[in-house]
Amino acid sequence: MGKRSTFERAPRDFYPTPAEAVAPLLPHLAPSTRFIEPCAGDGRLVDHLTAAGHRCVFAGDIEPQRKDIECGNALSLVTGWRIAADAIVTNPPWGRADLHPLIGHLSAVLPTWLLFDADWMHTKQSAPFIPYLHKIVSVGRVKWIPDSKMTGKDNCAWYLFDQTSEAPAQFIGRAA
Repeated sequence: MGKRSTFERAPRDFYPTPAEAVAPLLPHLAPSTRFIEPCAGDGRLVDHLTAAGHRCVFAGDIEPQRKDIECGNALSLVTGWRIAADAIVTNPPWGRADLHPLIGHLSAVLPTWLLFDADWMHTKQSAPFIPYLHKIVSVGRVKWIPDSKMTGKDNCAWYLFDQTSEAPAQFIGRAA
């Protein structure tokens, strides 16, 4: 789950994205955003975004959890997807060995929104990716396991990475 948890992690960091984690992102997406979800898992994030009026043009995962999600590796997305989509939106694996290659690759394909731990931005390992970082939207703690009485122990944020933009990073704090 997180660095301060004694619970065993789910394989491949598979934690379906709850609607409460998506709500802070919605004001930052243009109406009817066409998006790619390359780490779609069971499609929960796709469902939340489409319910908010956005359109998924491609959903994939290494181990898809439902029939409408294609089997594939997010690192195989190519720049040709720019034509079909406005952005990439995903809740990726948080392990740095997976996360960092995804940041580098996906942000070269399209503007990319990633949901992961907020503490990342304060680490030295984030330094190579800061030039691509343009927006941070605070989410806070997320209840990843629906029947649990507890939220996760790490605060989360949506990060917007884009290698084609030179806009400075903007931090958006939590709403009241």
